[in-house]
Amino acid sequence: MQVEVGIDPVAERRKEAGIPTFKEAAARVFTEHKASWRNQKHRAQWLSTLETYAFPTLGNLSVAEIDGHHVRDAVISIWLEKPETARRVRQRINTVVDWAIGKGYRTIPLPIAAMNKSLPKVKAKRAHHTALPYAEVPAFTGKLRERDSVGRLALEALILTATRSGEIRGATWGEVDLNNALWTIPAERMKAGREHVVPLSSAALDVFRRAQGYREARSELVFPGQRGDKPLSDMTLTKICRDMEMAAVPHGFRSSFRDWVAEETDFDGDIAEMALAHAIGNKVEAAYRRGNLLEKRKAVMEAWGRYCVPN
Repeated sequence: MQVEVGIDPVAERRKEAGIPTFKEAAARVFTEHKASWRNQKHRAQWLSTLETYAFPTLGNLSVAEIDGHHVRDAVISIWLEKPETARRVRQRINTVVDWAIGKGYRTIPLPIAAMNKSLPKVKAKRAHHTALPYAEVPAFTGKLRERDSVGRLALEALILTATRSGEIRGATWGEVDLNNALWTIPAERMKAGREHVVPLSSAALDVFRRAQGYREARSELVFPGQRGDKPLSDMTLTKICRDMEMAAVPHGFRSSFRDWVAEETDFDGDIAEMALAHAIGNKVEAAYRRGNLLEKRKAVMEAWGRYCVPN
């Protein structure tokens, strides 16, 4: 009888069970989380991007019904034109779905991997520094590891930590905590003048441990130059790239990392920016000191390590 008068009995049962629509769920997620977002721009954009790009197709669907193809349909129109916005919308939809799982409104997460593969590849923007496409990084690191030298270890460490040449060449053993897998670069050695803590992935830890074999009694440098008390020259890493017939420069691996995060993972862009020691807003310092972003950066760096040095 309900069908005959235009009423969807399944939707009615879900309404009676208290399962919200995606639009209602998004509003509740926003209300619960907005106080923790110190960045005013992020707070303003979080709901507005969903209103603009997600609600037209997902808004009235039960949050229990949302599947990968719904999300794909919501972002496909802007995927190539506004890739960064599309990724953020996709991530925010996933946040709402994860919230619904936590609330017991559904049990199955979105099929992220399959959904990502169904979307067209976004061409990387031209970087100021020539970068190796991230898809070629694993093969390059494999070739790099065929021989051992201080310079090759330093370049591998640079790739795995997404740091700058000067930061890696000036690294000292006093900055490295192998037990806790952390490398703390002091403010005076950072471009932005702020202390930066780098989580060391399993692959990066392996590089630092191999570097112990080159440790000089007269120097605390992790990657000493030919004169043990002096760091490697900047040209050392560049020459390794040239000798391996690679047109990219060492600094370009930071772009390789950033493109990989954006195109192949669901990690928040802010986490990638923090990994690169870029300032991203007022919320960062407080969250960082609480350890929240550090834990998330550990996850992204571990994933990057596994990608660069597959078993």
